[in-house]
Amino acid sequence: MSMWVFGYGSLLWNPGFEVAEKRLATLEGYHRSFSMRSVTHRGSYEAPGLVLALDADPEAVCDGLALRVAPGTEEATLAYLRERELVTAAYLERHLPVHLDDGREVEAVTYIIDPDHSQYCGGLPLEEQAQIIAEASGMRGPNWEYLYNTASQLRELGISDADLNWLETRVREIIG
Repeated sequence: MSMWVFGYGSLLWNPGFEVAEKRLATLEGYHRSFSMRSVTHRGSYEAPGLVLALDADPEAVCDGLALRVAPGTEEATLAYLRERELVTAAYLERHLPVHLDDGREVEAVTYIIDPDHSQYCGGLPLEEQAQIIAEASGMRGPNWEYLYNTASQLRELGISDADLNWLETRVREIIG
């Protein structure tokens, strides 16, 4: 049985583990948005940034990548992902069905936002998101870098995300 991971944000361009196979994939019932305040990686407790999260929405579909973990590295990969993604317990680890572009359906480790967590900030206006992303920085670098890398990778994959495209344009304007 293969282990798969669903990537929709930084896992697209920086998985951090050995990937045996990458497939375009869709996850039903969730949408990608900057709905989590980042207090470590892309911001601080004093000046939180924003990172992408999956918000539950029965009508939504999120396009991303399914990453098949290299055989024999499943345990180490899961430990790595938990250390990376569950730093503040704002994400919940789930095993969800994703549809691959070749017609297969696989179960993938997926990190979704806990809407009851204090870092959850769903529904922020795009302009407010852009202002935060333009200014915040954390231990993994500036928040705008996270946005630019994700938007660039989505374009390379042929995945359209109107909100991320708007945010990337607006943040570039703010930064100058």
